[in-house]
Amino acid sequence: MPIQIFCSVSFSSGEEAPGSLGDIWGPHQRQQRDNSESEEEGEEKEKEAERKGARERDLPMDLVAFANSCTLHGASHIFVEGGPGPRQALWAAAFILALGAFLCQVGDRVAYYLSYPHVTMLDEVATTELAFPAVTLCNTNAVRLSQLSYPDLLYLAPMLGLDESDDPGVPLAPPGPEAFSGEPFNLHRFYNRSCHRLEDMLLYCSYCGGPCGPHNFSVVFTRYGKCYTFNSGRDGRPRLKTMKGGTGNGLEIMLDIQQDEYLPVWGETDETSFEAGIKVQIHSQDEPPFIDQLGFGVAPGFQTFVACQEQRLIYLPPPWGTCKAVTMDLDFFDSYSITACRIDCETRYLVENCNCRMVHMPGDAPYCTPEQYKECADPALDFLVEKDQEYCVCEMPCNLTRYGKELSMVKIPSKASAKYLAKKFNKSEQYIGENILVLDIFFEVLNYETIEQKKAYEIAGLLGDIGGQMGLFIGASILTVLELFDYAYEVIKHKLCRRGKCQKEAKRSSADKGVALSLDDVKRHIPCESLRGHTAGMTYAANILPHHPARGTFEDFTC
Repeated sequence: MPIQIFCSVSFSSGEEAPGSLGDIWGPHQRQQRDNSESEEEGEEKEKEAERKGARERDLPMDLVAFANSCTLHGASHIFVEGGPGPRQALWAAAFILALGAFLCQVGDRVAYYLSYPHVTMLDEVATTELAFPAVTLCNTNAVRLSQLSYPDLLYLAPMLGLDESDDPGVPLAPPGPEAFSGEPFNLHRFYNRSCHRLEDMLLYCSYCGGPCGPHNFSVVFTRYGKCYTFNSGRDGRPRLKTMKGGTGNGLEIMLDIQQDEYLPVWGETDETSFEAGIKVQIHSQDEPPFIDQLGFGVAPGFQTFVACQEQRLIYLPPPWGTCKAVTMDLDFFDSYSITACRIDCETRYLVENCNCRMVHMPGDAPYCTPEQYKECADPALDFLVEKDQEYCVCEMPCNLTRYGKELSMVKIPSKASAKYLAKKFNKSEQYIGENILVLDIFFEVLNYETIEQKKAYEIAGLLGDIGGQMGLFIGASILTVLELFDYAYEVIKHKLCRRGKCQKEAKRSSADKGVALSLDDVKRHIPCESLRGHTAGMTYAANILPHHPARGTFEDFTC
């Protein structure tokens, strides 16, 4: 009857069982059995060695081996076989000192980078032509005495510091048509008709050797009243250019300031002027004049030479600088500039606090009356400039153009020319000396300066310094840092996964064991002689033994 075994079978070597079966086997069979046992022992040793090697491969590289293969200088002298000694302690102390010095240098470089330093680069660029700047000029006296009537004087009394009961002490003009029109008094219209006229002041005008006149000037209102701008670029007029530098290649004008038209000083107010002459501001066409704060004075009796140089400034945005790449929108100006921002802000402040605006301010709010000037407008502007630093915050644009100036002057007229000029303009020599001035504005050379802020320390410099310090003190690089991270990763991975792997191996080894049968047990239960007696033999199922092909009869592997 065929026998089929449904359990996994593995053979284990055992001592020869005493008894009749051992006695029955002869020397040849005993030698064959010993050979098979030795082969089985060799196979078991090989398997054990393989399992041990697999376990060693699962473990991460030990610290000594890693130190010997790592590119970090000094590590191979600190971590050695056999444990630390005096030599290793000295190497460890040297390494710690070098590492501390390296970290101090890194901290200093990082702190310097986080301070966001910048440097200013100055360069001069030559060119074949330059756009001539806008030139705004104002007479320091806002109102001509010959245009002041008694009703005008009463209306302007708060601005001029004059009490209504005081005698003006000067002859006044008869009332004009506005006094009988019934319309409310308008300060803008008053300034427009009573200020000094350019046609009366301008005695001579020349630009680049060619004639010019009042038609080359545009009217603009400032704190000085009605003023005039040369080369404003407005009203469809092209901006003038110059092809040469030096005297005679710019604007040259002769002006009569008309001191006999100056108002007497009756009191000290913000609108009172003690000076005689003109205020001049040289500026870009893209920004309005702010002549009361940014202008320079030109005195009568002198010829003033103003040598200009265009300066193009480029600032850095935060955190390296304070400029704003995207500037705020203005209510009354199309292009942004610091002066436009200040005028815009002052206008809004006065409209909010006084419900009016000054003559020079843009917008459609009503003009302030002289009483409002004295009681509200002037104190409000003084407070805004001196104390309120948060309301008007004008951000610096990252690109702007300004004009550097160098002034020099000579006396005019000379004794030799005083009589000639008096005859030419039908004035006395004293009048010529007290009222005539000449202003000559030109480019010193035909080039412009670029003043640019640049980052003094960028990320590339920081990495370069850290890399240099790292190589100097500890002989490491970026790849060394990657080696350290890789080793730490392997150690952590082994610590976290070792327990789970051991559990899986234990389950796998218990499943592979099955039922172990000794070869001697099989022989004891089924002797070879009785098996050989069967004619048909005993058959067994295929693949009964692991990793063995199907066999024939049972005695093929038992005997």
